Amino acid sequence: MKYMIMTFGSAEAGAAAMGRDWMLEMVQFMRKLDDDLRKSGELVSAEGLADGSQAKTVRFENGISVATDGPFAESKESLVGYWIVDVEDEARAIAIASRIVDFVKVPIEVRRVMDAPPDF
Repeated sequence: MKYMIMTFGSAEAGAAAMGRDWMLEMVQFMRKLDDDLRKSGELVSAEGLADGSQAKTVRFENGISVATDGPFAESKESLVGYWIVDVEDEARAIAIASRIVDFVKVPIEVRRVMDAPPDF
């Protein structure tokens, strides 16, 4: 089963709150996690994203598509990175997410990647 493990926050706010040394340590932690998941054959994909302040949102307004600055959610935090893992079960995906939470001390979202659209 595939799961997406998502981290939310703000790179800018994280650097300000935690400091440069912690941010560098976090990057090393993430690289180690990626390497461990790659070696176990569970890593499908993992990427960090540019800060939400650089995001664009495209909306349909007045009959046309319009791009605006900023992430869709009106918040200080947005999706900053993710892993897609192919694991035996949800418990394993949660174990991986727990490893991340133990380091970053912030919530991590785990969501199953669907194989097909739901039945309606």
